[in-house]
Amino acid sequence: MKTPLPVLGFLLASALLGRPLAHAAALPAKKPNVLFIAVDDLNHWVGYLGRNSQTLTPNMDRLAKRGVWFTRSYCAAPVCNPSRAALMSGLRPGATGVYDNQENFQPVIPTDITLTTQFRKAGYYVCGAGKIYHASVYRPEEWDDWKRGAGGRAAREEDGSPQAAVLAGKLPITPLNCRDEEMPDYKFVNYAIAQLNQKHGQPFFIACGLTKPHLPWSVPKQYYEKFPLESIQLPPYQENDLDDLPPIALQMARGPANDHATILKEGGTNTWKQAIRAYLATINFCDTMVGRLLDAYDKSPERDNTIICFWSDHGWHLGEKHHWRKFALWEETTRSPHIWVVPGLTQPDSRCDRTVDYLSIYPTLMDLCGLPTPNHVQGKSVRALLANPQMSWDQPAVTTYRQNNHTVRSEGWRYTHYSDGGEELYNEARDPYEWTNLAKKPGEGEAVVKDLGKYLPSENKPPAKGGGPNESGEGGKNPRKNRNQ
Repeated sequence: MKTPLPVLGFLLASALLGRPLAHAAALPAKKPNVLFIAVDDLNHWVGYLGRNSQTLTPNMDRLAKRGVWFTRSYCAAPVCNPSRAALMSGLRPGATGVYDNQENFQPVIPTDITLTTQFRKAGYYVCGAGKIYHASVYRPEEWDDWKRGAGGRAAREEDGSPQAAVLAGKLPITPLNCRDEEMPDYKFVNYAIAQLNQKHGQPFFIACGLTKPHLPWSVPKQYYEKFPLESIQLPPYQENDLDDLPPIALQMARGPANDHATILKEGGTNTWKQAIRAYLATINFCDTMVGRLLDAYDKSPERDNTIICFWSDHGWHLGEKHHWRKFALWEETTRSPHIWVVPGLTQPDSRCDRTVDYLSIYPTLMDLCGLPTPNHVQGKSVRALLANPQMSWDQPAVTTYRQNNHTVRSEGWRYTHYSDGGEELYNEARDPYEWTNLAKKPGEGEAVVKDLGKYLPSENKPPAKGGGPNESGEGGKNPRKNRNQ
């Protein structure tokens, strides 16, 4: 068969110019795929971050060793709904008015501006399972395929177990008499694994949202058995920690349920340890699910062209500052794990100490995949940090909880400004558990407040209307009384 003359001429010209024939046709580069792993309520109690020596997270540690892991990564909001809405839309809570769980993000964040929609517009196959938005909201315009519901045994207590209990009226400790396969997260991971193993005719974006360690702390009992109650240690804690807080911060610390006082009243430090044990057990279950995903990723045909983006929506307090759950602006509730694996860019086991928040995820994914970042996106790409984790970086992280309450976190300091003018300032190098508020003390802090104050968001829209989806993801009211879930 004769080679057509135009093609022959093109090949000859390419050879004379020294261009590689494999790329001579100037075909578009192959787009990278994305495995997007979201975790619910996972704080920085993961092994590679070293915050809590009791935790068991071998698979998250294994994932961190494959790419860049951030030591200072922070959520946009310390609540499920606004955190996820901000990350997926690229808009800070003050730009949408989505500050809390009872506010409906859907009317104020149209589907055409979201992260997954940009991938669909670019020709990606976009699919997902589990919790990506709060209450596992599913909007068909954003996905090509979506696994709806998974059932499971997440809420069933182990039959007859003396360990099954509810602390402080709302913190369920529930070892389950079931297999991993019966848990919803197991089924969400199954879906993601099936998608990884398929041959796709186009680049893909696979989202897998793990619902644990969110309450209820209901996981198979073997995960509890790894953490004997007598071995559990309390987190660092000071009895007078609340003495120097402004009024709004004091309200946040105690919360509407006053969990800490109730836990101590019910059973003292023994009850406190039971709760910590339950959280550690649920983290370990989550880690096992991450391990299944990582094993499947290793065996997948597109492994060498698939980015992994791993994040948790916010942190969690377990008695530090007399506080439980999220819903506050301190280190424990704003900091959470964040890992990137980008074939051809990230180097294995690269630690990055620069400060980032999750408004960076949307533009970074656009940047890595060669897609245009929409003009509305308020975050900054961290691609440069993924290539060089030690480079200089002057962008602090910003977290918002409810209207006009913001905290700014730099590498060395945290500055928080509340809607009533109250302030907190912590020297994180000397005071990593934020025990001493320097905001009203003369000295070096005055210059820090002035500097970090420049990053406080100026846009603070009124709260969006409620009536959003409930925890099942179906439409309906999501009343304020359920905000602590």
